[in-house]
Amino acid sequence: MSIIESKRRVAYINEMIETGHAAELVAEGEAYHAQQLETIAREICSRPEVRVVLIAGPSSSGKTSTSHRLCLELLAQGKQPVALSLDNWYVDGSLTPLKENGEKDYESVYAIDLKQLEDDLKALIAGKEIALPTFNFAEEKREYQGDTLQLEQDAILVMEGIHALNPILTEHIDASRKYKIYAAPMSAISLDGERWIPTYVHRLLRRMSRDLRTRGKSPQTTMAIWPSVVEGEMLWIEPFKKEADALFDTSMTYELPAMRLSVETALQTVPASAAEYGTAERLLFYLSFFEPLEASFVPRTSILREFIGGSQFNVG
Repeated sequence: MSIIESKRRVAYINEMIETGHAAELVAEGEAYHAQQLETIAREICSRPEVRVVLIAGPSSSGKTSTSHRLCLELLAQGKQPVALSLDNWYVDGSLTPLKENGEKDYESVYAIDLKQLEDDLKALIAGKEIALPTFNFAEEKREYQGDTLQLEQDAILVMEGIHALNPILTEHIDASRKYKIYAAPMSAISLDGERWIPTYVHRLLRRMSRDLRTRGKSPQTTMAIWPSVVEGEMLWIEPFKKEADALFDTSMTYELPAMRLSVETALQTVPASAAEYGTAERLLFYLSFFEPLEASFVPRTSILREFIGGSQFNVG
């Protein structure tokens, strides 16, 4: 997007909403994602030796929905994809590594049971059946509930998680058999040609919306832990971005208008005395530039549904 296009972007978004063309605005954003995913799927299919697709990205980048959307594209191109989350291989809470301050470090790659993951991936690629784990986040325990998985000969395993690109997770798998994707919001929006809305705003608002909806956490609580989340990302995720075979931009033009209705009222409850008040005011400032967009316009297959609810996929 050129600077000239960016200067009028907010005005364009608002005009589309105000003049009754919100559906077209949403379709534009979804088409941007579909085009990227189709290109990525075609490249994966052009490499017949690939058995494992790895999708990584920072918190609230939309990795889970991306994995499901990519599976649909691969299915349309004749492949048999299977989506899995690396979260299911977390160690039990009592084994989670600790930070220097004694807090549990969920961002560390060593919060994953690397040995069990390696054993399971080796077995799957060899065509063997494994017991499929799930992770109970409420009790911080990995559980086995009788589910199993065995890959067909031409199946592709699509695995997503914040550490998916870290070589330590899949060092036992030959590089030719892996395809790596880094997913995150990457397109900033300009307010006036000089002031830009940073892409982290997308992720923070997404996380607030999901935390509020699924865990009853206030925006203030989400903002309080955000610096720790970012610190972990810089240590465990960003260094491996360069390992990716493809970058997938999960941002979309209509996102902030939709997010305004999702989190604005809750953000306004952050007290002026709170340490997070300045961040809340900054987020409200950015949102104020956009006309609100009703959630009914957002498709159930949209990545945004992972955060605002109502997804067709089993996410959020």
